[in-house]
Amino acid sequence: MASQATSTTHGIGTREEWLAARLELLEAEKDLTRRSDALAQRRQALPWVRVDKTYRFEIDEGSASLTDLFRGRTQLLVYHFMFGPDYTAGCPSCSSIADGFDGIAVHLSNHDVSLVAVSRAPLAKLQTYKRRMGWTFPWASSLDSDFNPDFNVRFTEEQQRQGGIVYNYRRETGWQLRVPARPADGEGPVAQIAAMTGTDVPTYTRERPGVSAFALEDGVVYHTYSAYARGLDALWGMYQWLDRAPRGRNETGVWWRRHDEYDAR
Repeated sequence: MASQATSTTHGIGTREEWLAARLELLEAEKDLTRRSDALAQRRQALPWVRVDKTYRFEIDEGSASLTDLFRGRTQLLVYHFMFGPDYTAGCPSCSSIADGFDGIAVHLSNHDVSLVAVSRAPLAKLQTYKRRMGWTFPWASSLDSDFNPDFNVRFTEEQQRQGGIVYNYRRETGWQLRVPARPADGEGPVAQIAAMTGTDVPTYTRERPGVSAFALEDGVVYHTYSAYARGLDALWGMYQWLDRAPRGRNETGVWWRRHDEYDAR
């Protein structure tokens, strides 16, 4: 079949011009890689904070402590998955991130690192959604625990009303997403995503995404690192690929869906 002719407004050049521009870009990419390596070292150099509070979780095997989530390893990565008790389904954004967990969890577990998702929804609801998505990674319910609010991924109606939410290490007046939101009139991308979880904007945004790291040494658990909001970009695998695609992220709104909700292509 003959290919259809298309026109483009993008710059067109010779292979020599492309190579010259690519080599210039390569230097910038190498610089970014070196700076990223330096940032990773600064993350690992952060002081550890001892976790003395007792947290209980519900997992497939029963009740578990934070120490149990390490599963015999000395390092633990927790993905704070937005799935509140009132949600009918997990956040589609968190779901797209979690699509990559099964592939990397086996490698992490063989490098002394456990990867666990934690959400406030009841365990039975998490298990049902997990089966729907075809995932196998460990997922714990923190419904009856202070774990989520203590690690700044769960907020109350009162905090929302009074502007008392401190998320991503700063106080905010309203929930911000990758694209602008209009929660006041019930429209916009935040309302769209909230509807995809079976909730409204206030209910949906009382849960937040994040990642936290912990170390276990001599029987003591330490909190070592947490990141939120766009600090999770590097974990969102599809964006790393889109950043290398010809048109990049090319977003005008919420285009992603859960992986079982796309039309077949």
